[in-house]
Amino acid sequence: MLKMLSTQLGGLLQRISTSQEEAIEETARLLAQAGIAEGTVYFACFDEMQAIENNALHSAEPFTKLKPWSKDTKLVSTDRVCIFTRHANDPQALELAHSLYDLFIPFAVVASEKAEDIGEMADLAYTYVSLGIKKGLLPNDAGERIVLPYSFAAMFVYEAVKMSYDEMLSND
Repeated sequence: MLKMLSTQLGGLLQRISTSQEEAIEETARLLAQAGIAEGTVYFACFDEMQAIENNALHSAEPFTKLKPWSKDTKLVSTDRVCIFTRHANDPQALELAHSLYDLFIPFAVVASEKAEDIGEMADLAYTYVSLGIKKGLLPNDAGERIVLPYSFAAMFVYEAVKMSYDEMLSND
C-alpha cells in the first residue's frame, strides 16, 4: 500500500508541476509586487491549509514579508493575498475573494478544482493554481477512494511559489 501511495503522490506532484507551472510563476510574480514594494504578503489559509501559513511563518526558511491574515487585517493597495482553500466554493474563501476584489487588491487562489470548473472564484482571482484533486488517490477494501492530500499538494505549490518569489526579490 505504501508503494501505491508513493506512486500516486509522485504522479499528483508531477501533474501539478506540468500543468500549473505558468500559474505558479504568475502567483510568485503577483506576491513579489508586495515583496518588492512597501506592501505585505498575506496568506489566507482555510481548514487544513492552515499548515501552509504555519510553515511559511515558522519554518527554517520563512516567507519574506509575510504576515498572518485575519478578518481584522486592514489591507492597503500594495498588499497581496494568496488564498489557500480545499475547494474554490468554500464560503469563507469566496467571501474574502469578493472583499479583495471590491477593494481592488489583486490576489491568488490555490484550490483543488481546475480553473475552468470553478466559475466565480476564477473570475475574481488574479491568478489561480489548481491542485487537481478530484477524488481520493487510492481505493480501499470497500471500493471507496481514500487519501485526499490537499495540504500536501498545497505545500508543494507553496514551495514552488516561494522559490520563484525569493529569486524575484533577490534580483531586485
